[in-house]
Amino acid sequence: MSYFRYLSLLFLLLYNFNLYSQKKTLQAKSTTEDITIDGKLNEEIWKSAAVASNFVMFEPDNGKPINESKKTEVKVLYDNDAIYISALLYDDEPNKIKKEITNRDVFGVSDHFSVYINGFNDGQQDFRFFVSAAGVQMDCLATEDFEDFTWDAIWDSEVLLTEFGWVVEMKIPYAALRFSKSQKQTWGLNFMREIKRDVQKYTWNHIDTKIGAVIPQAGILEGIENIKTPTRLFLIPYTSAYYQQSDIGSDTTLKAGLDIKYGINDSFTLDAILVPDFGQTKFDNAILNLLPFEQKFEENRPFFTEGTDLFNKGGLFYSRRIGGEPSSEPETATNEEINNYPSTVNLLNAVKISGRTENGLGIGFLNAVTEKTKATIFNSDTNESRKEVIEPLTNYNMIVLDQRFNQNSSVSFINANTTRNGNFRDANATALVFDLNTKENTYNLYGDFKFSHVNTIKDYNGYKTALNFEKTNGRYRYLLSGKYISENYDINDLGIIFYTNYHGALANGSYRILNPTKVFNTLKVEQELNLEIQNTTGKVQEGWYKTVLKGTFLGNDYFELGIIINPLKTFDFYEPREYGRYVYVPKRVASYFGFELNRNNALTLDMTFNFTKFDEDKRLTHGFYASPKYRFNDKLSLAYALEYTKMKNDRGWVDFDNLGTVFTERNREILQNDLTGKYSLNNKMTINLTARYYWSYSKNHDFLTLQNNGYLTPNTTYNLNKDRNFNSWNFDLSYSWWFAPGSELSILYRNYGLERASTVEKDLSRNLKNIFNSDLTNVLSISVRYFIDYNSVKNKF
Repeated sequence: MSYFRYLSLLFLLLYNFNLYSQKKTLQAKSTTEDITIDGKLNEEIWKSAAVASNFVMFEPDNGKPINESKKTEVKVLYDNDAIYISALLYDDEPNKIKKEITNRDVFGVSDHFSVYINGFNDGQQDFRFFVSAAGVQMDCLATEDFEDFTWDAIWDSEVLLTEFGWVVEMKIPYAALRFSKSQKQTWGLNFMREIKRDVQKYTWNHIDTKIGAVIPQAGILEGIENIKTPTRLFLIPYTSAYYQQSDIGSDTTLKAGLDIKYGINDSFTLDAILVPDFGQTKFDNAILNLLPFEQKFEENRPFFTEGTDLFNKGGLFYSRRIGGEPSSEPETATNEEINNYPSTVNLLNAVKISGRTENGLGIGFLNAVTEKTKATIFNSDTNESRKEVIEPLTNYNMIVLDQRFNQNSSVSFINANTTRNGNFRDANATALVFDLNTKENTYNLYGDFKFSHVNTIKDYNGYKTALNFEKTNGRYRYLLSGKYISENYDINDLGIIFYTNYHGALANGSYRILNPTKVFNTLKVEQELNLEIQNTTGKVQEGWYKTVLKGTFLGNDYFELGIIINPLKTFDFYEPREYGRYVYVPKRVASYFGFELNRNNALTLDMTFNFTKFDEDKRLTHGFYASPKYRFNDKLSLAYALEYTKMKNDRGWVDFDNLGTVFTERNREILQNDLTGKYSLNNKMTINLTARYYWSYSKNHDFLTLQNNGYLTPNTTYNLNKDRNFNSWNFDLSYSWWFAPGSELSILYRNYGLERASTVEKDLSRNLKNIFNSDLTNVLSISVRYFIDYNSVKNKF
């Protein structure tokens, strides 16, 4: 009996070693049979294809084999056009399968099946394709640091619910992938299945969560040989119509344009946009910005979000610069005023080329051109107007070279250039970035060196460098980091940066559980120390100790608690708005606590409370965020979010006077309400609602003068009204119909307005009345985009 027990134990050890230490391999089968994507799998060729099975839990109980009642079987076919994937997802309780219908790229409360494909098998980047049990598609480009769901590929899928579970059938054209020119292809491959009601994820090839890197732990797909891929040329013409109405009047606009996608070869793609139209992109969340920096906006234009992972390397690319605010203001005399200053610059065209060679060299090139823009200036003495160029014809360029090696490491060169016609400011920024991992993905060394040059009235150069060492595996992990940024480092012509002229060090340590306990599904404790010192003065710019505890309970309710202590006197070198000046920032303690109830529930709630106490008389900040969401059924859901912040005795810059720099002590409140709703007619057709009301005020009660030592003293002579009251309203109601692959009809009604005042109104109902009585703008737009595959057109003729 004892011998038998030892023999069984040895068998299990060998089984686990084989299961977890070796990569699984799947053979793709060639087919000449036409595959109809209907979820029925009735083509004869499916019966003889190799099967991928024996899935293993990824989260939360990492390494646990899938239960026989949930077994999963996947097969892969291929021809000269695409690969085909079928998946049988067994479930002994098929009536409990979650299947909420959502918009594309929104996961929702659904079971999911996904395939991760790495055409170069280099452990660096996946092309990931997901489909939910409701038939909704999601896709992304994934690296170890980021999943880019703004990337959208053209592929086909169908889902069929059955008495034994559900079935997935997918067709992924080669045009949606990148791979080498080799006659025999070897791809990195993994499949993932998510069972939503149990909050469990399973993968075909085991992913060990003790190791930080996920992509190198994929299995292998072999068998794809001698494929002759078709020409990858896609045309996406569009036409749109806009009707806009406000108190000023009404206007009708018609637009037409073209997007082009061309596969230069199996590895490289050219994307071009001619006569762009971004009229239906998501609105920007305007705020009362009292900071010394510009407000950073999210990018919502598809051309600048899709497939831009290469261009985001090095942090030199902030795409909102292209077509953003003009770079200069006109010079005016005392008898002149600006009566027309465009807030944005029109984009004329843009093109990008990106891809990767079979030797792992990624190459990216992006070019965009914006038009000459003028402001109108009115002379009150002559009653005449003149125009002055505030942004010339401008050319933006990005070049990226990213060499991958050893399955998990890379070195990148990035250059960003902005050239403006005439005597306007030009700029160039260059970065060398490296990311090196040990073979076992247990330690990571990464860093950069960046150089900037600005050509203006007086040329100047700057640089930034950083080095980081991180332990990336096991329960205990740590990070050691150091950086230096020179005074004149400036990437703001095509990138964005706020803080320069300092050096700093950071140390981070963390502990996490790798498998569930009797209380927690996941748990992580994190400690961090950070210190930043301004280069010129040697004063502390930032210094904190932070501890964070976060995790999920067995019922899959999430919580997070954080405490941040700033025990040092620090100084702000930007708030004074004057070169060489700084202001004292008192010691402070901040904390927050948040929780989110299980998202599988029909009614869920997300709440966060925060509090900051300053070492200054009666100065504190507190606030909360609350967002209930109710899912009426698989088609209809509503979510409301309320965010409130109150700052008592806050201090900040307001003006300059004859005594110098004027600060104020003020009270501030910020209130934001968001309402979002979704009704899905089916998995191709949705109606969406997005509404936002934002109100904020700043009420000054004492003025102060900034001294040379950074401290503030009372200013009893300044008496200008610098109070602020700000209201913003946005409302979008849209209908979207994906009537064919890559082709969309969308109708949008938009209503928006903005009100600024120097008189604080604390009554919320009056603020609402004021914004709705202001000059609200109404826009109704219809847009049609149609995807044309050159091969389909060629075959027809």
